[in-house]
Amino acid sequence: MLDAVTLDQLRTFVAAAEQGSFSAAGRKIKRAQSVVSHTLANLELQLGVTLFDRSSRYPQLTQAGAALLIDAKAVIDSMDLLKARAHSLSEGLEPELSVAVDVMFPMDTLTCAVGYCKQHFEHTPLRLYVEALGGVTQQVMDGTCRLGIIGSLPTVPDELTVEPLSNIQFVTVVSPAHALARQPLEITAEELSRHVQLILTDRTSLSNGRTFGVMSALTWRLADLGAKHAFLKAGFGWGHMPKHMVEKDITDGLLVSLTLQNMPAAAMYLTTKIVYRKDAPPGPAGRAFISQLKN
Repeated sequence: MLDAVTLDQLRTFVAAAEQGSFSAAGRKIKRAQSVVSHTLANLELQLGVTLFDRSSRYPQLTQAGAALLIDAKAVIDSMDLLKARAHSLSEGLEPELSVAVDVMFPMDTLTCAVGYCKQHFEHTPLRLYVEALGGVTQQVMDGTCRLGIIGSLPTVPDELTVEPLSNIQFVTVVSPAHALARQPLEITAEELSRHVQLILTDRTSLSNGRTFGVMSALTWRLADLGAKHAFLKAGFGWGHMPKHMVEKDITDGLLVSLTLQNMPAAAMYLTTKIVYRKDAPPGPAGRAFISQLKN
């Protein structure tokens, strides 16, 4: 009887589990509550397990139901991806290569990947947005861009597929005129907290309630990385910056790299990823672009 289990049954099961009631699930999938109840009863019969405890006002997932919910979601995601890829292939070449990229990402790497696509997909125009934190994810989720290169927003919504890229090294820097630049030893977190930290802020609501790399109560929040870079050189505060962006400034004496006490090495690296909507995977140009970024 397991061969008779359908995607419709699994979608109904997931909707009921996520919405918390059969009536709410019915509203989400546009079915009557009686149809939802009947569908789930048949699914339980076919699987040979009870998915919901119906003894209280609202159905509760059983232990078996909670375990199978994970598998049901995986099956649905796999089928959605299969259909989306088939649709992408039937479309042929994308009408444009639309990409949102995190402001932290190395521009040299991006330029090489774009140059490759320009050479091999010369009739595919490029649309590029450079954003910070949730800005990249938002552009992909709302369909403005087909691909996103994220880094400074570590959490990814379930609607997106994620592929790993590379790590970006960070350094903590100040102006040579800043008081912290004259510290002879490793700088403690307590000492850092006495000085203004310049941090990048999110123009979207995707990171509400979360902070990344903030070590001081004294903060200036900037929505532009170029402004942060300029303010660091002006001595307005200290901050973390991608190493590739400030190496020349450090060499030229315009910025000083600080050594922080008890700072784990892993904390000074940012993992970048490619993301795209599960229902809109990349086409030929997008896949070639991703391949070049990985190379």
